[in-house]
Amino acid sequence: MVLTAFVIGLVLGIVGLLVVIVFGIGLWRQGKRTGRLITSELDRFEERAARTEELLTEAEQASRALRDATDRLRVSRARLQVLLASLDTAKRRTRWLRVFLPAR
Repeated sequence: MVLTAFVIGLVLGIVGLLVVIVFGIGLWRQGKRTGRLITSELDRFEERAARTEELLTEAEQASRALRDATDRLRVSRARLQVLLASLDTAKRRTRWLRVFLPAR
């Protein structure tokens, strides 16, 4: 009877050990698979972050170019206003000469 109990205990111990080994191998494989998935997602995230950084750099350059163009436009408009004011002044000063010019 003791021998039977010992053999049954030994068989159950071996079966339990085999079950633990099988579950351990399954867990190890699942860990490898999950690691690959996480790594691939991190790589995709890194690529997207790099692309976002490139787009931000391009946006900063475009903003800088727009600011420069706006400054040039402001200067050109100021010059235009000065020239228009000078033209109006010249027209007012020479208005009396129109009397001597033939009509069109």
